[in-house]
Amino acid sequence: MSEIRRALIVIDVQNDYFDGPLAIQYPPRDEALSTIVQVIDAAQQEGLPVAFVQHAMDDSAPVFNPTTDGYALHKDIASRQTNGTHHVIKHFGSIYADTDVEQWLRENNADTVTLVGFMTNNCVIASAVEGEQRGLVTEVLSDATGAINLSNAAGTADAQTVHETLMTLLNSNFAAVGTSEQWKEAVNKDTAIDRSNLIESAIQGLKNASR
Repeated sequence: MSEIRRALIVIDVQNDYFDGPLAIQYPPRDEALSTIVQVIDAAQQEGLPVAFVQHAMDDSAPVFNPTTDGYALHKDIASRQTNGTHHVIKHFGSIYADTDVEQWLRENNADTVTLVGFMTNNCVIASAVEGEQRGLVTEVLSDATGAINLSNAAGTADAQTVHETLMTLLNSNFAAVGTSEQWKEAVNKDTAIDRSNLIESAIQGLKNASR
């Protein structure tokens, strides 16, 4: 079995996700933050490449405005940046769009990308989908990501439903979804996180629907 070459990417753990309309609702944001910090610490102890991504809009935007405190990385995240970590500013949902993330991954010989951060329903799913197109293996940690309540003309879904549904969707094709503890064990053993696929997920879905 070939060695798994992981890199950790921490997506947009910025103050705007802790207050206001984008405040993470599920998992509870303080619990998700604590888990993200633990994952960062574990990755750094293992010597994994770590990148911190920060979303930026313009100076008239209501969120992710670089002139406001909401734009800043949460202090518990910012304090873990070092000379050896990579910092990325992005302007789109995907971490790969108009950034040097893929180049950084290639320079670090990384073929497996672990995603933590916010939001499940925007940047996490966008990044996992694009990662497949770039030939990268993606891992998403279910307890180190988070979603918000959503409602629009198409319907309404609470944050837990959004998060759990998207974790199921991602694990059916675009990513291996696991908990932070499962990830730590996989890192320690240099193994992959167990994942499903679209056919297996469809078969199990049919079985569950017929019960």
